[in-house]
Amino acid sequence: AAMSRKGRKVLVDSLTRSAKHFTKSEVECLIKLFDTLVARASSQFAGAGFDRTVFRDTLYNAFGMTDEVVLDRVFSTFDRDNTGCITVEQWVEGLAVLLRGTLEEKMKYCFAIYDLNGDGYISKEEMFQMLKHSLLIQPADEEPDEGVKDLVEIALKKMDYDHDGKLSFTDFEKAVRDENLLLEAFGPCLPDIK
Repeated sequence: AAMSRKGRKVLVDSLTRSAKHFTKSEVECLIKLFDTLVARASSQFAGAGFDRTVFRDTLYNAFGMTDEVVLDRVFSTFDRDNTGCITVEQWVEGLAVLLRGTLEEKMKYCFAIYDLNGDGYISKEEMFQMLKHSLLIQPADEEPDEGVKDLVEIALKKMDYDHDGKLSFTDFEKAVRDENLLLEAFGPCLPDIK
């Protein structure tokens, strides 16, 4: 849906405030990209946004993100109201965290990706699911799941500070602050530095 010049200016100003990490001209570029993606998408959302398929293709093409489980979770973190449609606000604000987020914002984002059922914890089962998809398993491996189970135990030993057999956000945050590389411990959900 075409927007008046005044309407677009209001949108740009509003998004420049809410997506703190982008300049005004960057926000303008992201809105143009959004419009292009909406035009490419099926019109089921009447120009209000685009769906999971367009979103996944975009993340794959722009950032080389390929893990299906992770891409679905990233979509869910962007699609905060769970409509199946990414709006322009969700697009710009989501990318602000994905591309320029502070460590704090990225910890919350990664935790939400790994907390598959949204219960506020990363359970052993969730770790297993995430790691199972992000490991390269050799065909000769007798029991590929055993290696994944070992990794889950290692992760728990390193990150489960309160020893309750699952990771709360507090556990995750403490582990990541001690060792930043643990931010993506259960699979790549941020674009690489390039």
